[in-house]
Amino acid sequence: MEQYAVSGMTCAACSARVERAVKNVKGVTSCSVSLLTNSMGVEGSASRQAVVQAVEKAGYGARPLSSSADGNEDLLKDKESPLLAKRLVFSAFFLLALMYVSMGHSMFGFSLPSFFSGNYVSVGILELLLSAIVMVINKKFFVNGTKALFNLSPNMDTLVALGSGVSFLYSVYALFMMSDAQLKHGSAAACVWMKDFYFEGAAMIVTLITVGKLLESLSKGKTTVALKELMNLAPKTATLIRQEKEVQVPVEEVLKGDVFIVKPGESIPVDGIIIEGSASINEASLTGESIPADKKEGDNVSAATVNQNGFIKCKAVRVGKDTTLSQIIQMVSDAAATKAPVAKVADTVSGVFVPVVIALAIVTTVVWLLCGKDAGFALSRGIGVLVVSCPCALGLATPVAIMVGNGIAAKNGILFKTSAALEECARIKIVALDKTGTITKGEPVVTDVVPFENTLKDELLQTAFALESKSEHPIAKAVVSYSKEQNVKILGVTDFKEVAGNGLCGAIEEKQAFGGSLEFIQKNTGVPLKSLRRQSLEEDGKTVFGFAKDGKFLGLIAVADAVKDDSVRAIKELKDLGLYTVMLTGDNERTAEAVAKTAGVDKVVSHVLPGGKEKEVRALKTKGKVLMVGDGINDAPALTRADVGIAIGNGTDVAIEAANVVLMKPSLLGAVRAIRLGRAVLKTIHGNLFWAFFYNALLIPVAAGAYYKAFNLVVNPMLCAAAMSLSSFCVVMNALRLNFVNIKKSSLNKKTSLLRHRLLNGSLESHEEDKNINLTEEKSMEEQKTLKIEGMMCTHCEAHVKEALEALDGVKEAAADHEKGEAVLTLTKSVADSALAEAVEKAGYKVLQ
Repeated sequence: MEQYAVSGMTCAACSARVERAVKNVKGVTSCSVSLLTNSMGVEGSASRQAVVQAVEKAGYGARPLSSSADGNEDLLKDKESPLLAKRLVFSAFFLLALMYVSMGHSMFGFSLPSFFSGNYVSVGILELLLSAIVMVINKKFFVNGTKALFNLSPNMDTLVALGSGVSFLYSVYALFMMSDAQLKHGSAAACVWMKDFYFEGAAMIVTLITVGKLLESLSKGKTTVALKELMNLAPKTATLIRQEKEVQVPVEEVLKGDVFIVKPGESIPVDGIIIEGSASINEASLTGESIPADKKEGDNVSAATVNQNGFIKCKAVRVGKDTTLSQIIQMVSDAAATKAPVAKVADTVSGVFVPVVIALAIVTTVVWLLCGKDAGFALSRGIGVLVVSCPCALGLATPVAIMVGNGIAAKNGILFKTSAALEECARIKIVALDKTGTITKGEPVVTDVVPFENTLKDELLQTAFALESKSEHPIAKAVVSYSKEQNVKILGVTDFKEVAGNGLCGAIEEKQAFGGSLEFIQKNTGVPLKSLRRQSLEEDGKTVFGFAKDGKFLGLIAVADAVKDDSVRAIKELKDLGLYTVMLTGDNERTAEAVAKTAGVDKVVSHVLPGGKEKEVRALKTKGKVLMVGDGINDAPALTRADVGIAIGNGTDVAIEAANVVLMKPSLLGAVRAIRLGRAVLKTIHGNLFWAFFYNALLIPVAAGAYYKAFNLVVNPMLCAAAMSLSSFCVVMNALRLNFVNIKKSSLNKKTSLLRHRLLNGSLESHEEDKNINLTEEKSMEEQKTLKIEGMMCTHCEAHVKEALEALDGVKEAAADHEKGEAVLTLTKSVADSALAEAVEKAGYKVLQ
C-alpha cells in the first residue's frame, strides 16, 4: 500500500471527493482517505505522479510518504493546532472590539468617541472594518470554500464561507441604504437600518467555527497518541563493536550483520540475536506483557525493548524498516488508512450532504420571503441552515474510533491489518482454534513421573536423564529439560545406542539401562511389566514410556504437548462472550479429545489436513461469522477463509501473512481482547453515527425556523455556529472514551447464553433475528466468591492458585488474576474461609483478610 499525505481537506465531503478522484485513476484498485490523519492509502499499479495529479485536479494537495517511520511521524505532527490557536487569539481580539461597538454601544450605551454620537453611518463603517479584519484573519474558510465550490465539490468551508459571506454582504447593502437614508431623511431614518447589520454575525461565525476546529484538532491529536508513542520508542543510537572498540552511531547506520552491545537500562536498537551473555528484557512496548522475558545466547531480541539487567552482545538481523517495531508502526498506520465497512454509510451521505444543505438554505430563505417576512429574517434562517450543518461529525464518526481502537490494540500487542478486521471482530459468533502451538505449547513436556513399587523418583529420573541426554529426539529434550529443572544429577553413559522407533540403551555405572516403549523394555529385559497408570495416562492423550536398569523396571514417564497456562482461561472468556469454540487438529481423536477436555472447547474436529481445516471453517461460516486462530503454515488456508484470521505471535511468516490480525504475544488471551475491543469500537462508532445524524436532523429544522409558527422558536446564526463547532468536538471526545475500556477484564455476558445454546444444538439462524430474541437468564444454584491473594506475579502463579483451589470439594471453578491480585471462585456448596486460605498458602501464596 502506497501512503500519501493529503492537504486541504476540511470535512467528509473533501475526503469523499479525493477518494472518488483517485479511484478513477487507471491502475488504482483500492483507495482509502483518512480525514483524521489527512492521509491516503492507495493500492494498484498507478504511478505516484498520476495519483498526485488526480488529487490536485480535485482541488487538493498530495505528496507521497516515505516508507520509514519518519514519514508517518511527520504526518502525525500537530501542525494545525498552533496556527488555529494564533488565528483564534487575533480573531477574538477584534471580535470583542466589534461586539463592544455593535452591542455594547447600541444596546447597553457603552461610550464611544464623541465623533460617533448620532453618526450611524460611521458606526456602520467601523463595524464593517472590524468584521472584515476578522474575516481576513480566517481567510482560509473563504479561499478553500470558494475553490471547492468552483470545482463543483462544495465542502464544510463552503458552508461557512457562504454563511459568513452572505451576512457580511447583506450588512454592506444595509450600510449603503443607511447612507442613502441619512442623506435624504436624516439620522432618525438611518438608525432604522441598524437592525439589518449582521457584521458581528459574519465575524462571530468564522470565530466560533475556528474555536470548534481548534478543539477538534487538539482532540484528534489525542487519538494518534498511541502511534506517536510507538514511534518515540525507536532508539536513536546504537553501540557497535568495531575493531574491538565500542563505537556509538546513529541507529540508521546499523547494518545487517553488525555486532552491538546493550547494557542494563538501555534500549535494544535493532532486531538481533544474542551471541554472548544473558539478560532480562522488558518487551511491554511490543507485546503488552509487563513481566520481563529472560533471554540467553541464541534468543532473538527486538528493537525498542529494554534490557533491565544483564550485559548482552548481539548480532543485527533486521534493521531500518525491517525491524519488528517498524513493521508494527507500518501496520498500525495502514490500518488507520483503511476504512471499516460501517463507514460507507457516512461516506454515502457526506458525498451529497453539502449540496443538499446549500439547496435547503436557499429554499428556506425563499420560503420565508414568500411568507411575507423581511429579508433580514429570511436570510438569518438561511444562514443558520448553512452554519449549523456539520459534515465533519459524519466524517469523523468512524475514523476517530478506529484510530483510538488501533492505538489501544497496539499497546496490548494486537495488530489489526485493516479497519475492516477490527469491525469484523465485533460480529464474530464462532471461534475456530488450531491445537498445536495455539492452544498447546507446541512442544512436548513431562507431565507425569510414576516410579514402580519401591523405586525412588530420583533413581528413575537419573536413569532417564542419562539416556535421554544423548538423544536429539523432541521427547528426549522434554525429559532433559524437566530433569534440569528438578536439579537431577546426571550420570555418565557408555555404549549408548538409539533404536529408531523403539527406544534407547546404554551402560550407566556399568549397569545396562533401557528406555522407550514398554514393549521394547520387556523384549530386552524380560521383566514382566505391570501397566501401573499406563491406561489412564494414554487415555489423556499422553505418550508413555518406561525405563529399566540392571534388569529392574524403574517406572514410567509421560509426556504431552501441554495446554498453555492461559489457554483454559482464554477459552472460558470466549464462552463468557457468548462465542462457540471449535478445535481443529490433525492429531488422532484420543489426543484431541484429551486436549479439548482440558482446554474446555465446545467441539473437536480431529484428523484434519490443511485443506480440511479450510473446509471446516467454510462449513462453520454457514452458521455465523467465524474467527480462526492459528500459527502454522497448515493454518494459512483456514486463516484466509475465515471472516477474521488471527496469527499467534510465534507463528510462521506464512500464517502471519495470511491473517488479518497478528498477536505479538503467543497467547489466546490476545484473541479474546481483540474481540472485546472490536465490540467496544463498533458500539462507539454506532453511537457517533447516531449522534451525528441526530444532531443534523434535529438542528437543521430548528435553524430553518420550522418551529417558529408553533413555538415562536428561532435560533440566531451565531448560536448555530457554536452548535456546529461543538458537534465534531463531541464526536471525537466520545471516541476517546474508548481509552477507558478495559479489554483485559473478564465479565460474563449472560445475554448471549441463548445464542450459545442454539449454536451448540446446531440451530443458529441469522444475526439479525438474534437481535430480536427476548433473552432470559437461567437461575443458578451456584455461588461466586472473591478472594484477595498476595504474591501472584504471572500466569504460572495463576495456574498454581487455580489448581490448589479447584482441588477442594465444593469449588467448581477458580479464575485467578495476578494483575488484580484476586481469584473468583464458583462454589457449588459452602466452603470454609480457613480451608480456602490453607489451600492458597500451601500453593505458596497468601489470602488477604
